[in-house]
Amino acid sequence: MEEQYSFTGGQSNDRLDKYLAEKLPEASRSQIQGLIKEGSITVNDQPSKANYKIQPGDEIEVFIPAPVEINAQPENIDIEIVYEDQDVVVVNKPQGMVVHPSIGHSSGTLVNALLYHVKDLSGINGKIRPGIVHRIDKDTSGLLMVAKNDQAHEKLSAQLKDKKAQREYVALVHGTIHHEKGTIDAPIGRDTSNRKRYAVVDNGKPSVTHFEVIERFEKFTLVRLILETGRTHQIRVHMHYIEHPMAGDPLYGPRKTLKGNGQFLHAETLGFTHPTTGKEMHFSTPIPEIFEENLDILRKQ
Repeated sequence: MEEQYSFTGGQSNDRLDKYLAEKLPEASRSQIQGLIKEGSITVNDQPSKANYKIQPGDEIEVFIPAPVEINAQPENIDIEIVYEDQDVVVVNKPQGMVVHPSIGHSSGTLVNALLYHVKDLSGINGKIRPGIVHRIDKDTSGLLMVAKNDQAHEKLSAQLKDKKAQREYVALVHGTIHHEKGTIDAPIGRDTSNRKRYAVVDNGKPSVTHFEVIERFEKFTLVRLILETGRTHQIRVHMHYIEHPMAGDPLYGPRKTLKGNGQFLHAETLGFTHPTTGKEMHFSTPIPEIFEENLDILRKQ
């Protein structure tokens, strides 16, 4: 379905692409730039450029054409399959890989790799997200469970909903956390000032994150985080909320404070009950090399 938006410029004097990336829901800056090149965005009824500085009173019109259906295709991309049987796959997703195709990420995703390496995947989430029971952000690394048939998918999803699955993360956050452990119980919803972000809001969905300190450094703390709920960006939002944002997080924290790309957040441990055998399954994977390198530097300091 096509969409249209209208905005009137204020006192921001921002670039056109930056201004619209903050105003439009679910649109990245690169997608905005593409729409500008296509002539789908006008200022005062005239085509414009991405670097145009918005003036007070400018009338900005945005036309977003109906999305073209994305067909996920198998791609021979190396992925680390930690475990596989006739019902379940556990995969260690690298940092920088998107989980499933979307506008702007039609290839190179975990789903593209799974379609190549795994014979069968459940169809509950359609052709774009086959087998995907839960997701982690592009720049979060670590363990994901994938369903190979619909029955397994339903049972694994139920475990997540009923808070019976085990999901533990390791993260490096800014500042010194003086408490050894704690719980963040704060509702999460869309950030009304920035549609790309989520925030703790009164009318948000109940969200609970438990944390415990692993190691302290001069300006950072290494923590283990246990998810009780699974909201979008939950850990990143909750740590920002208690004023200990994730190191390297481009959306919720100071950028480029350490060598790396994206937040230092790793899904280290995953546990669930096997959907067919009823056996308790537990998996762990070490943090990525770039994460370990930064910890070594902090220890030497």
